[in-house]
Amino acid sequence: MFEKKIGVDLGTCTILIYIKGRGIVLQEPSIVAIAQKEERIVAVGREAQAMLGRVPDSIEITRPLRDGVIADYFVTERMLDQYIRRLVGNIRLFQPEIMISTPVGITSVERRAVEDAARKAARRQVYTIPEPLAAAIGAGLPVDTPTGNMVIDIGGGTSEAAVISMNGIVTSKSIRVAGMKLDEAIANHIRRKHNLVIGEQTAEEIKISIGSATPLKKPRTMQVKGRDQVTGLPRTINITSDEVTDALSERLLEISMVVKSVLEQTPPELASDIIDRGIIITGGSAQLRNIDVLLTQQTSVPCYVADNPTACVALGAGKGLDMREALERAAAHDYS
Repeated sequence: MFEKKIGVDLGTCTILIYIKGRGIVLQEPSIVAIAQKEERIVAVGREAQAMLGRVPDSIEITRPLRDGVIADYFVTERMLDQYIRRLVGNIRLFQPEIMISTPVGITSVERRAVEDAARKAARRQVYTIPEPLAAAIGAGLPVDTPTGNMVIDIGGGTSEAAVISMNGIVTSKSIRVAGMKLDEAIANHIRRKHNLVIGEQTAEEIKISIGSATPLKKPRTMQVKGRDQVTGLPRTINITSDEVTDALSERLLEISMVVKSVLEQTPPELASDIIDRGIIITGGSAQLRNIDVLLTQQTSVPCYVADNPTACVALGAGKGLDMREALERAAAHDYS
């Protein structure tokens, strides 16, 4: 009763932490600022994000996770340690019990790296859960029943589609195309069409402000500031939501192809359940306007965005601790 049960969504763009009884207690960018000479962490999360493009060469702003996996083990461990210490304190009579999400397509070596980094930060045994399974639990799907539940988790680094039944993944597929690649597509479009160079934060702002997976009935316009490729001087342009939709179309098609591939591999009995129930979309990038409309058009299966899609994986990871034995039994059968 005294120990804390913690679920962690260790995302490429954002880290979310859930504590049982308290809900989501932390949502911070997965960004770290490091003083290179001393190899000392200067800032993490929002504080480090605010430094992007605004610091001298002596300070490096880095994302320790790439495509949902650890790119820099040391920095990831230190980042997790700071967050866990902030939430549970330095003096811990009872060490927290932690379940952390991992992409469904990672290797055993990559999974162990996540476990080891979290274990050193928490100083206790750490459990892992596949992101689509955590997302389904967090979205409130009946994963413990013998019916087909399909979830699409579109995060910052990876997009994953999975069919879940009896606490296990029946079939799944992932692609390293998600929120960051969508931002990159917007930046590339503006550079090619308008000869204007913009940063990743500006590209994300455009996606959030006027981005849409399908053309809007009332197109939106936004002013964008950047550096002219020809003159090197600052310049302001106006772009429309239709332009952004065109820029995103190729990447979104790649995500929809992954969803179609999973549907093609789904057993007929479960496929009929999915047609009746629909597909749930989770992850931060599920907030892109009309993403559910586009995926419904592409798959001919009703698609719905979950309530609070950004938090689903962290919620599911935390709730997964209460059903850990059932999840481990299902994993031992290796459905996927």
